[in-house]
Amino acid sequence: MRLTELLSVDRVRVRGRDDRSSPASLSKRDAIDVLAGLLGEGAGVSRDDVADVLAEREALQSTGIGDGVAIPHGALPSLDKQWAALLIVPEGMEFEAIDGTKVYLLFAVVGPKRATGEHLKTLARISRLLRNKAFRDQLIAAESGKVAYDLLVAEETDRQ
Repeated sequence: MRLTELLSVDRVRVRGRDDRSSPASLSKRDAIDVLAGLLGEGAGVSRDDVADVLAEREALQSTGIGDGVAIPHGALPSLDKQWAALLIVPEGMEFEAIDGTKVYLLFAVVGPKRATGEHLKTLARISRLLRNKAFRDQLIAAESGKVAYDLLVAEETDRQ
């Protein structure tokens, strides 16, 4: 399965480009709330439920994996498949990443509780995809969520 099958153009946002009303600075909780809104709307579940599950996971240990990337994730029993959202923060934000650097790309995933194996495979795919610095830089520079989504589609197509 491709990551772009879990995403859609409307669940990819570039902060300050897609949403001109963004606050001057973004906290970790703000970012989780934005991602929860995107995921909740797409999956047809409560934004609050998604925010709670993502925040619970963050309380265990930051999902900031380094190199400017965070992968907030969690499971909800009401879901029957995985859903993903991508928030790009061109100016970077503090996210308590393991390497102590700012996070620019927040790729969130929620899925059913019973699909642990598939969930882990998805997290690994995201990590592999975003390992390439040149590709990360292209995403960070994307002018809109649509441009970023199209970059993801092209990158996944090139990898096959």
